[in-house]
Amino acid sequence: MRLNLQALTLAAVAVAVSAAALAGDVYKYIDADGNVHYVDRPTGEPSEQRLAIVSKPTDQSAVQARVQARVDVRNTAREAAAVAPEEPTREDIRSEREKRQQECQAFRDRLERFVQSRRLYREDEQGERVYLDEEQTRTARDRVAQQIQEHCDS
Repeated sequence: MRLNLQALTLAAVAVAVSAAALAGDVYKYIDADGNVHYVDRPTGEPSEQRLAIVSKPTDQSAVQARVQARVDVRNTAREAAAVAPEEPTREDIRSEREKRQQECQAFRDRLERFVQSRRLYREDEQGERVYLDEEQTRTARDRVAQQIQEHCDS
């Protein structure tokens, strides 16, 4: 029992000493070379000042709230980046332009064949040719001309 009382007394003294060390004063002074120094005991220097430093325990709930806010902002930014379309690269733009030029040329060639042909036809389900009348031919030519405008004029 006496040993427990001594240990308890020793622990109480240790806590009191450590609390005094934590609550100690801080002094600031500038030496002859102009360097600033911070010490925990007065030095007697003429430029010495006692700093009024107040320490408070950390508010854990406020810290957690700030951390959670940062996590939320980061997650929102990641979600927005995942939803946002990627910027096309120069290679993508160049390949898209080449593709449009090829399509444009194919439609121009088709229109040229339509104009050069005496009669246009399509194949039915049995593979037989069904010739188009004048109205159907004009409609087919107009459709190809419209496709040329869509693919070639941009």
